[in-house]
Order: sequence, then structure tokens, then C-alpha cells
Amino acid sequence: MPNANEDNPSALNQVQSRAVSELLRVSPVADALALRFQEAGFSLALVGGSVRDALLGRLGNDLDFTTDARPQDILKIVRPWADAVWDVGIAFGTVGCRKDAHVDGREQSFQVEVTTYRSEAYDRTSRKPEVSYGDSIEEDLVRRDFTVNAMALALPRKEFIDPHGGLGDLARRVLRTPGTPEESFSDDPLRMLRAARFSAQLDFEVDPGVITAMKGMADRIEIVSAERVRDELNKLLLSEHPRKGLALLVDSGLAARVLPELPALRLESDEHHRHKDVYEHSLIVLEQAMDLEEDGPDLVLRIAALLHDVGKPKTRRFESDGRVSFHHHEVVGAKLVKKRMTALKYANEMVKDVSRLVELHLRFHGYGEGEWTDSAVRRYVRDAGPLLSRLHKLTRSDCTTRNKKKAAALSRAYDGLEERITQLQEREQLDAIRPDLDGNQIMEILGVGPGPVIGSAYAFLLEQRLENGPMEHDQAVAALKEWWAAQEH
Repeated sequence: MPNANEDNPSALNQVQSRAVSELLRVSPVADALALRFQEAGFSLALVGGSVRDALLGRLGNDLDFTTDARPQDILKIVRPWADAVWDVGIAFGTVGCRKDAHVDGREQSFQVEVTTYRSEAYDRTSRKPEVSYGDSIEEDLVRRDFTVNAMALALPRKEFIDPHGGLGDLARRVLRTPGTPEESFSDDPLRMLRAARFSAQLDFEVDPGVITAMKGMADRIEIVSAERVRDELNKLLLSEHPRKGLALLVDSGLAARVLPELPALRLESDEHHRHKDVYEHSLIVLEQAMDLEEDGPDLVLRIAALLHDVGKPKTRRFESDGRVSFHHHEVVGAKLVKKRMTALKYANEMVKDVSRLVELHLRFHGYGEGEWTDSAVRRYVRDAGPLLSRLHKLTRSDCTTRNKKKAAALSRAYDGLEERITQLQEREQLDAIRPDLDGNQIMEILGVGPGPVIGSAYAFLLEQRLENGPMEHDQAVAALKEWWAAQEH
């Protein structure tokens, strides 16, 4: 196990005790697997994020191992032992499996990945890493992204391997590369995004030399696939400290290449002159939205909060009275969000949800002192649909004024709107607003078959429902017949 002969013995002693506790917990699984590899004549070590997280006292049930065994040998060893095996990563030297075990007095499921010692580097023009297998764990560790991820624990003998000072960096909470950052980022430019992501996840500082390399090599990120960039951004946004990682992306110039709408906000003032710039406002809105999350991190809400004002740069106008306006920035912003998220290969449903939230985020500001009609409230609920709860959170988060009186007034107004929504929902089933007659009833009453006219009649009845609330059956029939009589047949 780690020795404490470092700059900060007390911090390292805490790290050691956490690691011992974590590793004892997973040892029934880790040791059993290591013995199988040993019997087959191979080495096995817990490695990378698993060792880092054990030292931080946050090791979960996802375990990463490295070995000198080649992929086909790994398969032969794990198949008789694991409860499920998958080889989708075998081209990169990785075999995954699931092992169910009785640990800590209960049945638990462990996700295990075993990867052959390897080194990988990018061709200057390729989006995919070239994989070659190595013969030593030292060779494997030197190719890893950061020193805190370049530690290993050889099993079953529990020998701690730390050739690059990862333990000391962990105690100092610093992200540093095993070799030079220029070499590391040249091997895989995605590591620049990973620096920002780990700083956000672990709340670590990034070594100044690493930041300098990120600034100088930011353009290299353009050879990385959109999917890999998206996945790193998601992990960053879902972390506990996304502001930290986002600020690093913006300051290093990486955001200008992967999310250019974000740094574009830095110099924009909003229409109320409440914020030094819209970029800072957007980060505050993100953090305030996080505070309102109820069931863990919500990626849709967080992206919408971060990007809700991206339409402002394109809609900025200097008015004759000296004010700055951003008319319809929510509509422009929704289009920009859709375009950016599509380019980053987000799922269509997520693109639709985030862009819709951005489009609707200003709607409440027409509510004023509660003068909306019931019809307007119904339309607000209808337009938000299943996103209503998120829209509530986004709208509340968008208040970042330092004027306590104004903030309290906005909060009271939104409380009032939510109360009205609740009352209408109880009376009218707002969650499923639909006309009082369905398509079959419309055809029967009008005596016509399927066709465009049924859609028009349905739209008319929906408009009546939104405007006036639920109607009795006879009222709906009368309204439909009156509408039909006015149509040209």
C-alpha cells in the first residue's frame, strides 16, 4: 500500500485509510479474479480511476483492471467466472463482464473491465486511436491521461505502483500529466476536455503547465469525434462543480471549438443591466437550477440553464434611450441550441426538449402581477407539456438579480402561477388537455369520413378547450355544429 513519505503526511494517511477500507470491500471480487489470472500465468492490477476513487473513498462497483494477457486470453479466463461477459470493446483490448457477489452482508453486482496493457496515439488526421499492446504495466501507466489516473494496485499481492507521483498529486488535489502535457494531448486531444471534466468532478486544480498546453493545442480537439466530445461535456455538466470545468474550457479556448455559443456570451450585457455579462449570469442560472434538482442531476435542465440565453448575441440592439435589448432571443436561442446539440450528436428527443425549454424560458415574464387569464395559464401548461416541472425550475433559476425586493416579488409571482396551475389541474386535468370530442365523435356528428376537415375540427375544439376550459358534451356538439355551419363545404 502507499507509503506516507510525502510532503503532506497527514493528508496521505487519510488517503491510505480510505483506500484500505474501500479495497477491503471489493477484495472478494478483485482477489478472486486476480487468482484466476495468476493461475493462468498472467498479471492483474486494479488501475486508473478505480485506484484513484479508492484513495478518495468513493470507489463504486465499477472496477477497472489491466493485464499482460491478450484479449482472447482474458475471455478464456473470465467466461467461466463471470455472470455475464461482453466483448464490444475487444478491438481496443477491453473485455467487460458482470460479477454478482455477496459483499458487506448483501448481494451486489460488480461491473468489471479488463484491458490489455496498451498504448494509443492519434494519427494527425484520424479521429480514432491506433491501439498497440504493451508488455509492462509501467508502459501502460505512462500513456494514461493524468498522474492521479496512472496508479495501479497489483493483485493479489496488493503492491502499490505509482511511477509518476499520482499519490502526491491526489493529496494536493492537482491534475498533472505523467509525461509532458504536449505529448499527452498529442496522443489523444480529448484529454484536454478530460482535464476540465475531472476538475469539475473532483474539484481539483489543473497544473499551470497543463493549462498552457491546452491553450496552445486547443485546435487539436477538432480531430476528435463529436460523440466523444459530447460524452465528456455531459460528464462535466453532470458533475458537482460544472462551473469550474466550464470556466477552464472557456479560458483555454476549447469552448470556442466545441461549444462556441458559451464564450460568445462573455461580453454581452442583459436588458436589465443586472449582470456584468450574460456568461456569468448563465453560470449562476446553472448553479441555481442544480439547487432545485430533486432526483439527482438532470442533464436536460442543466444544458437548458447553461444555454438559455445563447440567442442574445445575435439579437442585441442598442436602443435610442441608451438601453440594450434582446428581442426574441429565446426563439433565436432555441434554434442555436438545436443546431449545436445536433452537431454534437445528441439524441433527437433531448435536442427537442432542451430547445423547447430555451424557447419557453421567458414566457412567464408576461405574467406580471397575475393578470393572466385561465386561458393563458392553460396554454402555458399545454406548451410546456411534460417539460412543465423543468420549466418551473428553469424560470425560477433565471432570477439572479441582487435586488432582494425584486427577487422576492418574482418568486411570489411564480408561486402564484404554480398555485393557479395546481387549481386548474385539479378541476380540468390540465396534464392531458384535449378537445371534448375525439376524432370518431367528430366524424359521426358531421357525417364525414377521415380527411383534413377532421383535423381542422379537432384544432377548433382544442382552441375552445384552451380558451374556455372543459365543456359538457352537448355544449361541445353545439359548438362543433356551429363551426361546421360556418365552413364552406
